[in-house]
Amino acid sequence: MKGDTLILFARAPRLGTVKRRLAREVGEVAALRFHRGQLRRLARELGRDRRWRTLLAVTPDRARWPAGLPMTGQGRGDLGQRMARALARHRRAVLVGSDIPGLGRAEVAAAFRALGKAGAVFGPAEDGGYWLVGFGPRRPPDPFRGVRWSTEHALADTLANCRGHRVALLRRLRDVDGAADLPRGTMRRAAPARQGPPGGAPPR
Repeated sequence: MKGDTLILFARAPRLGTVKRRLAREVGEVAALRFHRGQLRRLARELGRDRRWRTLLAVTPDRARWPAGLPMTGQGRGDLGQRMARALARHRRAVLVGSDIPGLGRAEVAAAFRALGKAGAVFGPAEDGGYWLVGFGPRRPPDPFRGVRWSTEHALADTLANCRGHRVALLRRLRDVDGAADLPRGTMRRAAPARQGPPGGAPPR
């Protein structure tokens, strides 16, 4: 796996700008604590693995967060344009979000193994999206064209763009959109305070 790159794709942890749907249900402070805790866990667990190099791709571009990882900005464009740009910089790379409690080293290692034979790899999410995407040298030319983001069609649309290329699928995991998606006990640790509707920028 020498030369493999893992990209942790995340919004900078700022109050009122992260996990907007979750914040509506549990409050901005609790949503921020969840987001920050996930980023710290993933940076620590995944960033220490020497089987790959880990980068943190953040938005907004000038945000700074002491995650102990090399950082780069996501740049402009929709989610697909930003992900495509981040992945295109590397011969073999895997990109993950920051809101998947079940994500760990085993899942990343499985993705890079899959890229030994496949041109693309995806980690399906229970809501029809995906929690991981990765490409090797024989990647599809325009995998994110016309994808209906934030819908149950996101994975299906992307797979349609990958026709003619070998694709590998990992196990299905749940990402956290609302309070019902949180692992048991998470909100007790976060000690949420109920608040009014949050302001700020939209998620991702």
